Amino acid sequence: MMPTSQLPEAFTARLGQMLGERFSTSMALRQQHGRDESIFPATLPDAVAYARDTAEVAEIVQLCGTFNIPVIPYAAGSSLEGHTLAVHGGLTLNLMQMNGILGINAEDQTATVQPGVTREALNAALRDTGLFFPVDPGADASIGGMCSTRASGTNAVRYGTMRENVVSLTAIVASGDIVKTGRRAKKSAAGYDLTRLFVGAEGTLGIIVEATVRLHPLPESTMAAVCAFPDIDAAVQSVVQIVQLGVPVARCEFVDPVAIKALNVYSKTGLPEQPHLFFEFHGSQSGLKEQIALVQDITQDHGAASFVWSASPEERSRLWAARHNVYFAASQLRPGARSVVTDVCVPISRLADCVNETIQDLRESQILAPVVGHVGDGNFHVQMLVDGASQDEIDGAEALNARLVSRALSMDGTCTGEHGIGLHKQGFLIDELGSASVNVMRQIKQALDPRNIMNPGKIFSL
Repeated sequence: MMPTSQLPEAFTARLGQMLGERFSTSMALRQQHGRDESIFPATLPDAVAYARDTAEVAEIVQLCGTFNIPVIPYAAGSSLEGHTLAVHGGLTLNLMQMNGILGINAEDQTATVQPGVTREALNAALRDTGLFFPVDPGADASIGGMCSTRASGTNAVRYGTMRENVVSLTAIVASGDIVKTGRRAKKSAAGYDLTRLFVGAEGTLGIIVEATVRLHPLPESTMAAVCAFPDIDAAVQSVVQIVQLGVPVARCEFVDPVAIKALNVYSKTGLPEQPHLFFEFHGSQSGLKEQIALVQDITQDHGAASFVWSASPEERSRLWAARHNVYFAASQLRPGARSVVTDVCVPISRLADCVNETIQDLRESQILAPVVGHVGDGNFHVQMLVDGASQDEIDGAEALNARLVSRALSMDGTCTGEHGIGLHKQGFLIDELGSASVNVMRQIKQALDPRNIMNPGKIFSL
């Protein structure tokens, strides 16, 4: 990494003049922006800047291009795959002060926001509209970051991922130009689909400064439930049958016994240490009765214990808060350990095979690793707890990760359902799509960013 003193003086002087105290080379800020939740060591940027509007971002990016300085977009910092690490030094551009909600169009069911708006802040602003933004990755992530990583989460089985819920974007590309990818119309056949190009690009093609997202009506009624199963196969087979029968569950989450143990300690849930499914149902009163009756029949056929219902908003919030806290809860199972976190997604017909083989692999490895997942869409996560000072343990976890990805790919799945590629899964991307497809991505990157200043080193190497 280039020492801070080697940043061009003209560059730092211009940014200091433009941003004042919102530009800094202090070690504390650089350290804060130089780490994430991944296993990778801290990698500090040479400086940190805070932008407040689109014009500032465009000017900063143009200045970085002039001086050939890498620029790394940063928001909530909840990445698990090293997306925000400054592996080539440069400037980390913090976008959290760009947190304005620019417009809510209730009749069209869209909202336009700046990238630093978090999903919880957006839903708070929507409270009186009868609408909500459904994409829920667990963390209170920023909308810009969620677009950049093509995030999904617990509601994806019914409402889709960011791919389905982003209408259009405004992004700043390496030249400093402002690129609009579309309008608010529900559909368009006008040229290349630039919106989908930037969704999931992890900041390597441009910096998202504005997003128009799709909203959905709040359901008339909501019910949540949790039930225990005698074994993992019974739980997963229940999910497969529920999905194949087309039951419109809003959320369907798998939590293995190791994760349940962690939740009981961390969130005081008091659940039996068995495989569990967490459900949420959205719809009309009559529709919910039909959904619930069918799901109960399916789960009981697979040996599930009685449902524990959470009808009140407070009880539902407590249940899902526990599920969302599973990452932090699991970390307490081995205090001081680091997490090697991975995820895959497979076709629903192969979900049971993939989960069962993975759990068996974990048991044989003797690595402590809770398994949870948005199994309604075939996606699950493994959190391997290792001694960060033990290279043998880290290597063992990475070997498990490689076997998991290979298993998913052999089942026509993907190496990542929602975490993204970042630094961690670049080799697996080639395994999944082939060199020719990744070379097309490289060509797009080089066309938009010939100097490789936009979050370099992520997704693939040049």
